[in-house]
Amino acid sequence: MPQVVLAPQVKTEIDRLAQVRQVDSELLEQFAYFVLEISQQQSSNKAQSLKTDELKKAIYKRFGVKNTSELKKSGAFRMATDGMDSLDFRLKPTWETLYRKFVGILPHEKSQEGYGCINGIDIFKYFKPWQVFGLDPKTATKNDVKAAYYQLSKIYHPDNLVTGDRAIFEQVENMYKSIIAGF
Repeated sequence: MPQVVLAPQVKTEIDRLAQVRQVDSELLEQFAYFVLEISQQQSSNKAQSLKTDELKKAIYKRFGVKNTSELKKSGAFRMATDGMDSLDFRLKPTWETLYRKFVGILPHEKSQEGYGCINGIDIFKYFKPWQVFGLDPKTATKNDVKAAYYQLSKIYHPDNLVTGDRAIFEQVENMYKSIIAGF
């Protein structure tokens, strides 16, 4: 028995489509339940955002300190954040910014979709070239990098009138250059 309930409007539309398309309404109803169940599963599988304390612990660990006071005094932290805008340690967004910069992708921001997202990474929020290119830095060759760049370039180059996007292409190009510089 399905765990979801179809709205009366959906059932009415199923009956209408079944009649117009000469399809079994039971089959359409089963499909509707299937789609709703998959949607619910995907919603429940989404990662929760980290709490501020969890963000702090990860940053403390990264810099080898025990608390915010020690973090502020840490030479490594001060050097790493030199040039960043003023940090307000009372605010969660500050800790999220630090986490993104020094630890990695926030769990709830993995598998992003939408503008500027490639392979689940928001390229305007994260500079993660290997993930964006879908490559393993330990095993990828220079030719692998070039091939991945070429594939992304075909999609995002501004000359592509359908999917081209200058801002995305420039980010992809910067990522490519940063990887190639390491070879």
